[in-house]
Amino acid sequence: MSTATTPVYEWEHISWQKAERDVFKLQKRIYQASRRGDIKTVHRLQRLLMKSWSARCLAVRRVTQDNQGKKTAGVDGVKSLEPTQRLKLARTLKVTRKSRPTRRVWIPKAGTSGKRPLGIPTIQDRAAQALVKLALEPEWEARFEPNSYGFRPGRSCHDAAEAIFQSICRKPKYVLDADIAKCFDRINHQALLNKLQTFPTLRRTIRMWLRAGVMEGKELFPTTEGTPQGGVISPLLANIALHGLEETITKAYPWNKNGEKWKPTVVRYADDFVVLHRDLTVIEEIKQMVSTWLADMGLELKPSKTKITHTLYQHNGNVGFDFLGFNVRQYPVGKTHTGKSGGHGRVSKPLGFKTIIKPSNEAMRRHLAAVAEIVRSHQTAPQAALISRLNPVIKGWTNYFSARCSKRAFSKMADQTYRKLHKWATRRHHNKSWNWAYRKYWRLENGKRVFGAEGGPKLIKHWETPIRRHVKVRGARSPFDGDWVYWATRLGTHPELPRRISTLLKWQKGKCAKCGLYFKDGDLPEVDHIVPKSLGGKDGYINWQLLHRHCHDEKTAEDGSTVRGTRDKSQTDEELDEVKVSRPVLKSGG
Repeated sequence: MSTATTPVYEWEHISWQKAERDVFKLQKRIYQASRRGDIKTVHRLQRLLMKSWSARCLAVRRVTQDNQGKKTAGVDGVKSLEPTQRLKLARTLKVTRKSRPTRRVWIPKAGTSGKRPLGIPTIQDRAAQALVKLALEPEWEARFEPNSYGFRPGRSCHDAAEAIFQSICRKPKYVLDADIAKCFDRINHQALLNKLQTFPTLRRTIRMWLRAGVMEGKELFPTTEGTPQGGVISPLLANIALHGLEETITKAYPWNKNGEKWKPTVVRYADDFVVLHRDLTVIEEIKQMVSTWLADMGLELKPSKTKITHTLYQHNGNVGFDFLGFNVRQYPVGKTHTGKSGGHGRVSKPLGFKTIIKPSNEAMRRHLAAVAEIVRSHQTAPQAALISRLNPVIKGWTNYFSARCSKRAFSKMADQTYRKLHKWATRRHHNKSWNWAYRKYWRLENGKRVFGAEGGPKLIKHWETPIRRHVKVRGARSPFDGDWVYWATRLGTHPELPRRISTLLKWQKGKCAKCGLYFKDGDLPEVDHIVPKSLGGKDGYINWQLLHRHCHDEKTAEDGSTVRGTRDKSQTDEELDEVKVSRPVLKSGG
């Protein structure tokens, strides 16, 4: 019998390839039916998917094996499940079961001294929410607006930044830079359920999750509004609640060929959004319109973070704006550096300004504070330990900003990091000269001094990360359209993807080396040693392969020997590390 449709006796015996294929076929049909407006077929297929054995297994695997917070306990105190317990949960998983309250956890809020509340459901509730998300997400991906980017598969903040750039690169505009106050905590339940428009069983289940309450310590608090941050389905519900904002604004100001009215551009990432238009009066009217629209969902704009500005000229003392850690601004240019417009056969003409998107001052301040804290906490630690903590922070920050105009910011951060390491070295040896400390901690490599002891790791410099332009996702494309080559290629060129993982993705044609399935947005690819280091395997590209997290767990439980594939074993690690391979790779998606 098929292991993807019939319960098996062991969790390890499930055919995940067939389970993934079966679920995706149903999701693709849901997506297509939603695109053509066939709601009856959408609901029928959603019921079928939530009852399928394959979907239940995938939902359980996601919350118990693949998710970053898989070992976070809910109110029942259960942190993880054994394979036999996962199988039992998959067999009994239903979306109609009674929900338990979420556990309140407070986490630091980036950029402030405050904290953000999270509501952690139990593992059973998380699995049920993951199952419902498998059914609901394809329907809404077919309906969501094209300039909505937050918490959506295949879309990122880099796509949102590129959408802003394309809107203003040829014409300065006024900007409504808006932020919704406590969006997740204040969404009106009834308004959300009305907008959801799903069948009664699923509607009751979602209402039960929304009103389950929250436990803080031993005290239970009711939840009469909002969606708990920390739930698997909460980001999707928040996007559904804000769906329609872009359409409301653009319909009120349609584009007119005579130039009387121009269609405003709305770019939204979760609860942060900007509206761009060349007319100040229109922007002020849109601000009032947005306030009215949000009130129907129980939401309101946050005054301290909502402002009207201009991309080129000062307005009320403001020029440019910050969005998702980027600073967006246009600068006047002179005769020697003139911005140009044109393309597609048109004659270029001077614009008189240059559009620059770069790291914001606040983003640089937070990064420098993180670096300073690491250096301070490693005052007496070995140099190698300090470098091992700094490198991931530096690499992650520079990867995020590598798709924009960040060279000057990278150079500034590298200089500030050097100054902090200078103090770190002199404090450790206060009775020694600076030249002595410099020679001890900065070794000579290719004629230049680098922070690192002889034979040990070296510190990554910010400016070593290359700048690569990000290509925005095409229109309303979705991973549920079935074009795996396009989406796997985009995943391999994502700015935040580490170089090692992107290289392995190209080698493996976007597929997992163990199960052979394409990596999807939201998957957590992990680097595995083909021959384990404990058995003498080398630590280099010749001995690395890319696996899904659950495939990595399975491979680790085995004897560690797998087929090396088609890589040229005669190549040295240095050659492979420079990615000097001659075999063809997939073309970059647009």
